[in-house]
Amino acid sequence: MHRILTELRGITPTTATRDLGAALAITFMAVPQGIAYALIAGLDPIVGLYAATIPTIVGSLFRSSRFVVAGPTNAISLLVGMSVPGLSETLGLTPEAIAIQLALLVGLMQATAGVFRLGSLVDYISKPVVLGYIVGAAGLIGYGQLKHVDTGVAVGVAAAVVVTIVALRKIDKRIPAALIALAAATGASVMLGLPITELRDLSPIASGLPPLTLPGLPDVALLSVAAAVTVLSLVESSSVARNLADLTGDRLDASQEFLGQGLSNISAAFFGGYPVSGSLARSKLNHQVGAKTRLSGVFSGLLVVIVLLFAGPLVERIPIAALAGLLLVVAWDLVDVKRIKVVLKAGLSDKAAFLTTVAGTWLLPLDKAIYLGVAISIALFVRRASLLVVRELVPEGDRLVEVSPRVDEVPAVRILHVEGALFFGSAAELRQALEDAARPDATKVVVVRLKRAQGLDVTCLDVLTNAATSMKRRGKLLILAGMRQGAMDALTSSGAVDVLGAENLFPTRRDWFVAMDNALERAVTEAAENGPVAAYLDHRHPTPRNA
Repeated sequence: MHRILTELRGITPTTATRDLGAALAITFMAVPQGIAYALIAGLDPIVGLYAATIPTIVGSLFRSSRFVVAGPTNAISLLVGMSVPGLSETLGLTPEAIAIQLALLVGLMQATAGVFRLGSLVDYISKPVVLGYIVGAAGLIGYGQLKHVDTGVAVGVAAAVVVTIVALRKIDKRIPAALIALAAATGASVMLGLPITELRDLSPIASGLPPLTLPGLPDVALLSVAAAVTVLSLVESSSVARNLADLTGDRLDASQEFLGQGLSNISAAFFGGYPVSGSLARSKLNHQVGAKTRLSGVFSGLLVVIVLLFAGPLVERIPIAALAGLLLVVAWDLVDVKRIKVVLKAGLSDKAAFLTTVAGTWLLPLDKAIYLGVAISIALFVRRASLLVVRELVPEGDRLVEVSPRVDEVPAVRILHVEGALFFGSAAELRQALEDAARPDATKVVVVRLKRAQGLDVTCLDVLTNAATSMKRRGKLLILAGMRQGAMDALTSSGAVDVLGAENLFPTRRDWFVAMDNALERAVTEAAENGPVAAYLDHRHPTPRNA
């Protein structure tokens, strides 16, 4: 909280102006997405707009990331939409009342996790499992739109929206393509009097502020779904926050992220919303268009309130087929073909986790599919778990020895020796070790020796490539040495070699320390360092000790 308050005190008129501009761009995306996602969730469309107001403001104020924008998201909406109808019938409550109680339960669970500093828990859900759920959800979202394009006119409108969005994105991804496409479709429908179902035919969009709602005591029947939404929301939000942190160099507090997301959901329960999460699309846009502080998210929430006050009559004329076209694009966006190829080329366990989770989303209730994914992650962890040991080494005479780093003596070249299994369960430790080693300004090159590391899964590949990208942005270099053939195959098939640079990879050789000698020669040349590390180059074949 101290860091957040410090950020807010540092806001200037210039940064606030940049934040307002970013907020306008976010709002242009948030309005059509909020309506579309509410339809996926089986709720009144206006509930999606409510979820993009106060929850967005609260999330921006209390999470550790400056750029993550909370609000309705596709994956969470689908999970809610698959669960709410049955719960509504069982409990005799409206879908909106169920959604409000779900938001409260989810928020309390997330806030509790944040208070008890349980932020590291998301590291034990493997990325192939999350990817499998999202890909499976994409299929369900796309299939669910077919009922809205059941006439020739509807097909034409949906197709026009898809083509418009794709074309505008190719021109510039910062263009509010969804808003322009929906506005054009709405204008054409009204002027031509098209025989087509409009949003007002499902539910009128009443003008006014988000209502103050009292969730009441949630029913225990909601616990299973609430727990599934909690897990998915935390994984989704944390992934978005880390993705942006890799681009900006910001340091994250995972537990603060949990708390901020929890408070966002609690506010959704009291202002007519439904469970929310960190939006990847809106958060990336927030960063791309030049936001400087967390005020951009606050402004965005306020702008959606203005839309609610004055634009209701316009919003309710949007054709349902146009929203179906938008959601078809959303569904396709969820299918990360490049990432899927990486997972399918990875080890058997990653591949099995991905395919099993995809199948689970299509064959099981979605909350059960989440639990299936968690169970797979736990099983993989139990099977492969071992502590990751990271030691810092320095040359001493003719050998490398372990050292306890001193703050006042930071070399330009640092050597990390890694032992243990490089899989999703150890990714957080690897990430932290790399961040700590590269943090001092004096450090120019980090050499990571992987001779005694086992495996290299998709999650740890992400850690290495993200670290290399972040370091390069700061004028630093990451070098890997001593990789066995399996690790080299993983680096090659995933495309990580292109990010790290083939010249910075030194796989293991038959002779002692040849790979390490070559790696250090490259490191010293890059750092232009004439200190203790450079001295190591005089000893070509040292006697191994602690290395």
